[in-house]
Amino acid sequence: MKKALCIISLVCILIGNAVTFVSAEEEKENTDQKLAEDAKSALLMERDTGKILFHKNEHEKLPPASMTKIMTLLLIMEALDEEKLKINEQVRVSEHAASMGGSQIFLEAGEKMSVDDLLKGISIASGNDASVALAERIAGSEDAFVEKMNQKVKELGLKNTKFQNVTGLPADGQYSTAHDMAVMSKELLKYEDITNYTSIYEDYLRKGEDNEFWLVNTNRLVKFYAGVDGLKTGYTSEAKYCLSATAEKEEMRVIAVVMGASSSKERNEQVSKMLDYAFNHYQTQKLFEKGDKITELNLTKAENKKTDVVAAESISTLFKRGDSFDNITTEVVMKEDIQLPVQKGDSVGELIIKDKDNILSKSNLTVKDTIHEATFGTLWKRVWQNMAKND
Repeated sequence: MKKALCIISLVCILIGNAVTFVSAEEEKENTDQKLAEDAKSALLMERDTGKILFHKNEHEKLPPASMTKIMTLLLIMEALDEEKLKINEQVRVSEHAASMGGSQIFLEAGEKMSVDDLLKGISIASGNDASVALAERIAGSEDAFVEKMNQKVKELGLKNTKFQNVTGLPADGQYSTAHDMAVMSKELLKYEDITNYTSIYEDYLRKGEDNEFWLVNTNRLVKFYAGVDGLKTGYTSEAKYCLSATAEKEEMRVIAVVMGASSSKERNEQVSKMLDYAFNHYQTQKLFEKGDKITELNLTKAENKKTDVVAAESISTLFKRGDSFDNITTEVVMKEDIQLPVQKGDSVGELIIKDKDNILSKSNLTVKDTIHEATFGTLWKRVWQNMAKND
């Protein structure tokens, strides 16, 4: 396909109240906050902008325990979004999946359970057996799914993560960092339905049956910290207590990751203090919701010449409470060579948010609908239409 427009538009957006954004000096100041003192590493991030509000040893490689399931859930949600998996589909449990130790929902070999219930088993109870069952359904085997996990790590540009299994059970050579876990959490939260599962404090599987199973969320902050609706805890004797938590207040969503806390109580207290710090000192201004139209793509060789280009995720600006006002600009930059077909969800460009010459954030843009290559009949019709206009 011929080159698309390189730059579609440059527009100014007045935010009602202008803002001053987090500077490098302010980021340095944030590292001096008395936060996550009990944890080996930690990171606090605003979700929409990806701005880091606090960090401590954030690139130290550590065992991630069941926070590994953030990547497992990410690939599951991708498969659902791409319709490679159906939410009501019944999945047959293998001997391998049923044999998983640690946290589990006690699946039996040969048992069938819906994707919906398996997602509950992973998100609420951190079920290792449920994780493997869905991994095998998507990729054919756990090993093949792990390959997909590590491929996704590369796609996200993460340098300090490697997975050996889908559960987070102890394994040689399996490691991640607070930074990488925050980025994976940010990516998972693009699929907004995930918090419909991770926010549940208690539920039941096989309700009314002899083997009814009570689910209680391993993330107690879902119940005891207002606004928390995910994401994933982790614990092994090596990793100690870990958590990637997310909370939303006043349209600002933040992600707080701690790794290597000494107890579940300390883990929850450290995360709560990090969330308090974020909500007390920062706020966001929403620019676009996920799916909002940003511009149009006009491809002459597409079946439908015009296609809406939309925000792939919610897009906001971040500023400190009480700061002064200013203007920001948004610049839409499209990929130069777009090949057909383009699948719904594929990136076709990015929205760059600036404060003067300072780039604040970049967000992917995607197409609202799949773009198919035009048929011969469609192209022939367009030729005749153009000839008629020129007569």
